[in-house]
Amino acid sequence: MSRRAPTGHPGKVSLTYSSARGRWALSATVLGSAIAFLDATVVGIALPRIGKDFHADVASLQWVVSGYTLTLAAFLLLGGTLGDRFGRRRIFMIGVAWFALASIGCGLAPTAGFLVGARVVQGIGAALLTPGSLAIIQASFAPEDRARAIGAWSGLGGLAAAAGPLVGGYLLLVASWRWVFFINIPLAAFVLWISARHVPESLDPNAPDEIDVPGATLAVVWLAALTYTLIDGAALGWTPSVVGALVIAVGGLVAFIWVEWRREHPMLPLTVFRSRQFAAANAVTFVVYASLSGALFLLPIQLQQVNGYSPIEAGMSFLPVTFLMLFLSPRSGRLASRIGPRLQMSAGPVVAGAGLALLSRTATDSNYVTGVLPGVLVFGLGLSITVAPLTSTAMSAAPAEHAGLASAVNNDVARFGGLVAVAVLPAAAGLTGEAYLHPATFSAGFRTAVLICAVMCACGGVLAAFTISNAGFGSLRVGAAPRVVSDPAAPGCVATSRSGADGPRTGATAAGTDGSP
Repeated sequence: MSRRAPTGHPGKVSLTYSSARGRWALSATVLGSAIAFLDATVVGIALPRIGKDFHADVASLQWVVSGYTLTLAAFLLLGGTLGDRFGRRRIFMIGVAWFALASIGCGLAPTAGFLVGARVVQGIGAALLTPGSLAIIQASFAPEDRARAIGAWSGLGGLAAAAGPLVGGYLLLVASWRWVFFINIPLAAFVLWISARHVPESLDPNAPDEIDVPGATLAVVWLAALTYTLIDGAALGWTPSVVGALVIAVGGLVAFIWVEWRREHPMLPLTVFRSRQFAAANAVTFVVYASLSGALFLLPIQLQQVNGYSPIEAGMSFLPVTFLMLFLSPRSGRLASRIGPRLQMSAGPVVAGAGLALLSRTATDSNYVTGVLPGVLVFGLGLSITVAPLTSTAMSAAPAEHAGLASAVNNDVARFGGLVAVAVLPAAAGLTGEAYLHPATFSAGFRTAVLICAVMCACGGVLAAFTISNAGFGSLRVGAAPRVVSDPAAPGCVATSRSGADGPRTGATAAGTDGSP
């Protein structure tokens, strides 16, 4: 059954885990976050088919991924704020519907350019629904049931993560890449039906009336201009359009910082970066997730175009990472809470980098057991060591009143790292034009690219060794420190929450990346 919340939150309903309504509400949050994750996962596997159908070059494939990521990153903080202000269920449902409509546009896309535009719109929908998933649990479940609900959200999301590559590979095998997007429609309709009937509304009565629209607009401007400069600059050179985009990117970033610094209620309070530990954790996040996203953008193409894997085989190839993360990541988080995060944040990226270096062997060995699996296992081990301490460090370094904001910022930094890597890495490795259609050319470029990513990832570990402090971690207690759980938004990522809290502002966003395996 459900019961009224404590005073101070008039009209709010606290759900219990054992109630039918509680189970339905949990289902809505799991499926909602799973839609965004599945789409990102399957699109990576579908890139070779998309490229062939549209006779697209590497830059177009980069935009298919980056167009989605840039609007997701730009509007993610705003999405959490809108949920706090206007209702978490309302904004969550708008995001799900928006995502579904954009998915129809993606599935019907007649050209690569149209697909990129639809992906840009789709990213906005993801930015609206993503913060609401965990925030609804935080705000709607009774304190004594909240940890259990978050654990179920995490575990069920992990199952969705494991199923994603299989579903995507199957759809590509029996239908076409367009069904990768069409599959979102019935799932979204089901989520909307559940949400309307069973998810209670919640909002922050203390949320400011002012919405930081200028900040969000400037974020889109400078991220879009930067992405254009990095992707198209490699193919076009320093043309007037590329130089102009670079000027807009720099000017937009400066204006964004100025606006956020001066606003009373900014989307991104820059004061949180005064914490050396918080700034360092996010710097490590940027480096590590940039290396991971860059490598994992190219790996499905390598496996299918060069090594002859089917889509479903390529999708299944990284399942060991998901299972390693589900089993080891929570344990790594608990260990970090006792001994401090520096050791794991230093060693984990080095181990993950070693796994990426081993994956360079796929350029010469297409056998899964000897050419792919060793790198996958080492990579998964390194990721399992790293991600929970990394996210919990970012959370605990911020003041308690900024818990949700800290998670959302860490989420955004990870996505921004992936955005930059996907834009820069192919050109840095000599993969431009239609290189992905020529196996020998692509294979050589892939080997260079994945070794670059391996070095970057290891550098993230070195950076952590010199900048991350263990101070304060040995005395953490439940309720004072973030609880770390696996994030269904992406395998190899974690979500954070403060057990017993009533749902921090900014929607207690789950931290993670798109485009993970």
